[in-house]
Order: sequence, then structure tokens, then C-alpha cells
Amino acid sequence: MNRLRAIFLAPSAAFTVVLFLIPLSIIVGYSFHTRGVYGGVTAPWTTENYQRLFDPLYGIILWRSLVMSTAATVLCLLIAFPLALFIARAGERAKSIYLYLVILPFWTSFLVRTYAWMFLLRDTGLINSVLLSLKIINEPLPLLYNETAVVVGLVYGYLPFAVLPLFSNLERLDKNLMEAAADLGATPWNSIRHVVLPLCAPGMRAAAVLVFIPCLGAYLTPDLLGGGKSIMIGNLIQNQFTTARDWPFGSAISLALMALVMILLTTLLKQDGEEAL
Repeated sequence: MNRLRAIFLAPSAAFTVVLFLIPLSIIVGYSFHTRGVYGGVTAPWTTENYQRLFDPLYGIILWRSLVMSTAATVLCLLIAFPLALFIARAGERAKSIYLYLVILPFWTSFLVRTYAWMFLLRDTGLINSVLLSLKIINEPLPLLYNETAVVVGLVYGYLPFAVLPLFSNLERLDKNLMEAAADLGATPWNSIRHVVLPLCAPGMRAAAVLVFIPCLGAYLTPDLLGGGKSIMIGNLIQNQFTTARDWPFGSAISLALMALVMILLTTLLKQDGEEAL
């Protein structure tokens, strides 16, 4: 049985080694090298790349990334919970249609969807044009190239990642619990607050992780909707590997970000384990 298990696990193990462990080893090696005169990596080995991470400038970028990712995650949860609850309580036919609509944006390129938001938010875009035509505003609102536009783009891009785990959790929720709470005199809001929310806490945490991690490493949305004014940690890594051609420092930032994410995941898993006990 052990031999058969090893045979079946061999392809996935080879996949992990070739596409994860080997590239990760290369990044680790790059992070201890020195930038070449014209880019790339060269000797000698050094820890200077990790020392540069403590520069206040990069601390500001990391803090901005954490704040914006947290804001996007909170907004996704606030929007996703009532939507997932509505879908979970719908009929079987309607439920399938609503889930189809949730995942429908994934059929379109993320880049195309981000460009669509640029057309909506720019000075001559749909929103400003409608507001100007209705005489609500006298001049276009600065909706694009700021942190608000980046958060809007992140929420739109990763909202389905919050809806799906919450829906999966809420669908398994026993409806009799809500009826029992109502029989005991609880209002709908109190039933949701004291019954539904505690029971769907694992789904909330899963949704938060699925949204927060890609938001933290996002670089396309801040680049297009932020216009270079709202640089996040993903943009910094991208710039090091492209414009600055400082692969060692870019590798060090990537590993530091990976370590931060692993710490968050470990803390979350530990909390889930303690609650399960």
C-alpha cells in the first residue's frame, strides 16, 4: 500500500519540486548575491539586500500595502457575506444562476477588467460624464490614479474569492437554528449576529485569507488604477526585476513577503486548531 501511494504521489511531488522548490532555491540564491553593473546577479555573496529592507522608505510601502489590502479584504467581506447568504437561501435553480454570475468575471482577462475600470473612473469616463450631464458636479471628480481607485479595483477583482467560501459555509448551515432563534424572540439581525456569524467564522477566515494574500502581492491593479502614485509591495518587486534590474534585492523582498504571508497563515491555522479542540 505504501508503495502504491508513493507511485500515485510521485507526479505531484515532481511537479512541486520542478515548479516550486527549484525556482524558490534560485530566488534564495539570488537574494544573497550582488547586483551586476548592468543588472543581473554577480559575486560576492552578501546580506546587504536584507539589510536594505529596514530602510524607512520600504517600510512605508509595506505599511501602505498592508493597509490597502486590509481595507479591500474588509470591504470584500462586508459585500460578500450578505450576497453569499442571499445565494445560500435561494432556490436550487436560482442558486446555480447566481453562482454562475459570481464566477462569470473569471471568464474575462483580469487585465481587460482592470482597463474597464479605468474607462469608468477617468475624467471623461462614464461616472464623471453622467454626473456632469445631470449637473450634480461642475468639474470631473478625481476618481482615478489614487488609493481609493486601487482599493475599488482590488475589491472588484477578488470579491468572488470571498463569496465562494462564505457560500459553501452558509449553505451547510442548519436553517432550523434560525427558526429556533426566531421562536426564542430574536430579531433577524440578532439571529445573524449571534447564530450565523459565529457558525460561519471559519468561512470568514478562509475568505479573508483568499482575498488578503493576492491583494498584498498585487501589482497590476495598483500600477494601472494608481498610476504610479500608490506603489504597493508587488509594484516594488516588479520594478526591481524589470526597471531597476536589481534581481538580488527583488528576490530578498519576495522572500520577505513570502515569510510575512507564511506567518499570517501559520497564526490563522493555529487559531483554527485551538478552536477545533
